[in-house]
Amino acid sequence: MTGFSRLALVEGKLFLREKAALLGVFGLPVALVIGFGLIPGFSDPQKSLSGQIGTEYIAALGIAIVLASLGLTGVPMVIGQYRERGVLRRLGVTPVRPLTLLTADLTVWAASALISVAAVIAVVRLAFHVPVPRAAGWFILAVLLGIASLFAVGLLAAAVAPNARGSAGIGWLLFFPNMFLAGIYIPTEDMSATMRQVGNFTPLGSALHAVRDSWIGIDPRPEYLGIMAAWALIAGALAARFFRWEQA
Repeated sequence: MTGFSRLALVEGKLFLREKAALLGVFGLPVALVIGFGLIPGFSDPQKSLSGQIGTEYIAALGIAIVLASLGLTGVPMVIGQYRERGVLRRLGVTPVRPLTLLTADLTVWAASALISVAAVIAVVRLAFHVPVPRAAGWFILAVLLGIASLFAVGLLAAAVAPNARGSAGIGWLLFFPNMFLAGIYIPTEDMSATMRQVGNFTPLGSALHAVRDSWIGIDPRPEYLGIMAAWALIAGALAARFFRWEQA
């Protein structure tokens, strides 16, 4: 077993021990789908949601919440804690480099996000007979770009923060505006044109739009995919440029 495999296994076990993380990543989206799905008539197409099935819309929101939670709060908080506790610095003098730990963590978090997405799809399909994403290829691409963009932003927050508390604080400061502008709290159909346009340029807003469109069989608009790719590349490059392995 390679150093990366060992670290990924250890980080996976540590993740599974965090009950709050498990509830947020796997329990919350499923609970949202079941809770709203039991509302009479909500599994029918909703005029207020551009004709989308209500349960399908909530499932897309659940996916977006998972990506935002992992990328904007989990990534900066854990990396900030590892740096503050000297874990990254100590790994620098071992054959297993700090970058290996960082890659293992990101792999575990991305795998958790994908498992959560699969669980949401299974629940809405089996419990409420909602069709699986019709444009499956675009749906997978949208989820992967959403993971890449939001994780990159989380890495950037961890890179520029002075300490673990700062990393977590920046993550939460990014989390709530992204959630609002993306349409998690208020459907974008009820927002003003200006607010919708601003939300489109956030990584979470583009991800949610692309997921919703591909689920109902519409090819996502190229700008949504381009915006997520731009966030992933730019934020990722800035994170690599300013990242510190040791506490300042």
